[in-house]
Amino acid sequence: MSLDPYTLPEGLPVPEDDGAADHLPGAEVPSLTLESTRGPVDVSAFTVVYVYPRTGKPGVPSLPGWDEFPGARGCTPQSCAFRDHAAELAGLGASVAGLSAQSLEDQLEFAERNHMPYPVIADPALRVRDELRLPTFEIAGHTLYKRLAWIARDGRIERVFYPVFPPDRNAVDVVEWLRTHH
Repeated sequence: MSLDPYTLPEGLPVPEDDGAADHLPGAEVPSLTLESTRGPVDVSAFTVVYVYPRTGKPGVPSLPGWDEFPGARGCTPQSCAFRDHAAELAGLGASVAGLSAQSLEDQLEFAERNHMPYPVIADPALRVRDELRLPTFEIAGHTLYKRLAWIARDGRIERVFYPVFPPDRNAVDVVEWLRTHH
């Protein structure tokens, strides 16, 4: 159980495509206002939404079994990669938001510590899951989102990245897709 959320250890189990996101391409993104690190935001207002289980804090142990659960580890590297590609994404006309089931308090701490240039959305009630039937998993008494990202145009999901692995490459994959489909 590593305490460094910024590093992906070797040998993480690779998540398999279980088909849980197959229904998303073409789906309408619901107009759903949730709290974020930038105040209330409407999920449907974003071109790119990346969804992740939960970010870690340096020095704080992960949930039991975290590194053994396929696809759980890597939320901070995924988020930081989107941060690092923020200018490229904006240059491609993409508005970005991150989303997890964590509390607004957790999202605010994470966004401040990591200088997130876009909203990080708190969805502890899993409202987006309920609207879009997003995949989740159970671990240590928590129901968390499985990692995915979507690109929406004109209110509909055009492209879904699921499963996402390795998580620190997701932003690059999104940038490459936007470049070739812009």
